Amino acid sequence: MIITVTMNPAVDKVYWVDNLKVADATQEEFLTRATRSATFAGGKGVNVSIFLSQIGVENVAMGLVAGHTGHVVVRDLRDRGVTTNFVWTLGETRTNVTVLEKGREYIPVFIDEAGTPVSPSEIDRFLRRYRQMLNRATWVVLGGSLRPGIEPALCYDLVKMATEAGAKVILSAGGEVLAEGIKAGPYLVKPDTREHRELMGIQLTTREAITEAGRRIVAAGAEVAVISHEVTGDIAVTSDGDVWEIKAPVPPSRFKNLIGADDVFLAGILYKLAGGSPLEEALRFGLAAGLLSAESEDKVAGDLKDIERAAREVTVERIVGRSHAGT
Repeated sequence: MIITVTMNPAVDKVYWVDNLKVADATQEEFLTRATRSATFAGGKGVNVSIFLSQIGVENVAMGLVAGHTGHVVVRDLRDRGVTTNFVWTLGETRTNVTVLEKGREYIPVFIDEAGTPVSPSEIDRFLRRYRQMLNRATWVVLGGSLRPGIEPALCYDLVKMATEAGAKVILSAGGEVLAEGIKAGPYLVKPDTREHRELMGIQLTTREAITEAGRRIVAAGAEVAVISHEVTGDIAVTSDGDVWEIKAPVPPSRFKNLIGADDVFLAGILYKLAGGSPLEEALRFGLAAGLLSAESEDKVAGDLKDIERAAREVTVERIVGRSHAGT
């Protein structure tokens, strides 16, 4: 069984506009009208669950939800065929806003809320339920930020509990949450670098810098690190010393909605790995899935046949082999 955990899910509100106006003078007033809008359940683990369900893979979405917006998240997931097992808390699940300007959809404007605080007793209730679910888990995806009141060290506990139960863990997070989770030895790490293009003390400005950051991640305990290099490419570093570059010939101008595309990339990798495919094939399929989703106005999109077809255009090149590790 695949379990996804999103400790800080969201309602994603997306607005498409013809022209995003920005004030040039104090007290200047104007109105930007949206040509359309959409509302989705959101959060990294949530997006992974939606994609997996869409391609026919059973999974269970877990985490914390609250208030009216929490009901929106759960209802959307269930409507999409995802089994849910969330813990309800006081407060309100956050709302994240994205603005997509016509002709610049590949440069979205993100505004994310922090979420409402969580009490120790609510965290304990989640941990009890999580521990029970791990009895049936083969893969666990831990994704996204933590709500206020949750210490980053909880990520270490979640990874450790899952690995001790015999599940492989995929971790997608940033900052202190990522740093804590890596210590517990997840199988695969996909850092969230949207807010800061820095990782393990390294500015991610070149392929060499990204490769070094990946090496530090696997040295800290992960088996595989996959780090964004460009919008249409990533670098993968393994504990065996291999370094892979994954690329696709897709111009950014084709992108209509990047929301969740990185999570679809991760979900595609998981789909192939869970089915026993080698890492190279999983990386190729994952990037194809993520890019196809970005080319659709739907937040999470993809059809297996379309993805397999697009995967033929993705190149996965080993730029450092085991015999060259460290060079």
